[in-house]
Amino acid sequence: MLNLNEIMSLVRPIAWGAGDILMKYYQEPQDLEIKFKGEEDGNVTSADLAANDFILSQLKQTFGTENFAYLSEETEDSIDRLDHEWVWIIDPMDGTSDFIRRTNEFAVHIGLSYRQRPVLGLVATPAQDRLFQGVLGNGAFMETRDGAKQLIHVSDKVNLDKMVVVASRSHRNYQLESILRQLPKAAEIAVGSIGGKFAAIASGKADVYISVSGKSAPKDWDYCAPEIILTEAGGQLTHADLSPLSYNNLELRQWGTIVASNGHCHDQICQISQDAIAPINK
Repeated sequence: MLNLNEIMSLVRPIAWGAGDILMKYYQEPQDLEIKFKGEEDGNVTSADLAANDFILSQLKQTFGTENFAYLSEETEDSIDRLDHEWVWIIDPMDGTSDFIRRTNEFAVHIGLSYRQRPVLGLVATPAQDRLFQGVLGNGAFMETRDGAKQLIHVSDKVNLDKMVVVASRSHRNYQLESILRQLPKAAEIAVGSIGGKFAAIASGKADVYISVSGKSAPKDWDYCAPEIILTEAGGQLTHADLSPLSYNNLELRQWGTIVASNGHCHDQICQISQDAIAPINK
C-alpha cells in the first residue's frame, strides 16, 4: 500500500490551486463561457475546464501514469483505467449550476480509489476558503487558508426527529420528496454541491443526505472524494439496501437510492427510504 499521508501532502496544494482558479473566474464572470453538455450532464464553463486542466496536469506530473489512472468529469473517459488498482477520480467543479447562479456553493473534488473503494479525498469549497480532507484510517480534517487544520466529526445526534437533512435545491424528484415527507427530521437545509452537503454532515452541521436517481444519476466523481471524508468523520454512505458504493467500474453512474448520514440511524433511514418509494416503483 502506498503512503497515503505522503500523497495527501502532495495533493493539498493542487486542491487549493484549483479552487483559486475557480475563484478567479467567479470574480471575473465576463470570462465565463457557458456551454450545455446535454440534459443529463448540464452545463460546463471555462472555469470547469481550466480547473480540470490544472488538476490533471499537476497530478500526472506528480504521480505519473504507470501506477495511476485518471477519471475526470471534463475529460473523455478511457477504459484503460479498469486495468489500474489506483485511480484518481476528479470533479474540477461540483455545483456548476450554483457557480453560474453565484450562490457560493460549489466545490472541487479530488478522490483516490484503490480497488474500487475510496482511500483519500479532498473537497475544496473555495468561496469559503475551506479544504476538507480525509485519508483512510487517519480521520477527517478541515483546513483553512492559513494552513490551520482541525479534526472534524459527525454530530452525536441519535434520534431521527432531531436530525437536519441537507438537500439539493434543484436535483429533486417525486421519489425523493416522498422519502423526505416520511422521514422524521428537525429541519431541512439546502446546500449546492454534493461535496458541500457531505462536508456539512462530516462537520456536524447536518446529519442526513438522500439521493434517488431518476433519468440520470450522480457519477463516481460526485461521491468518491466526499465519501472518504464523511466516513473518516464517523459517518456512513451506502445504497438504501446497505451495500457499499463501488468506483471505477465500466458504468460510472451510481443508480438507485443512496443514503449518507452521521451513522447513528443509518439502517433506519435506509429502511424508511426503501419503504417510501416501494409503492411508487411498483
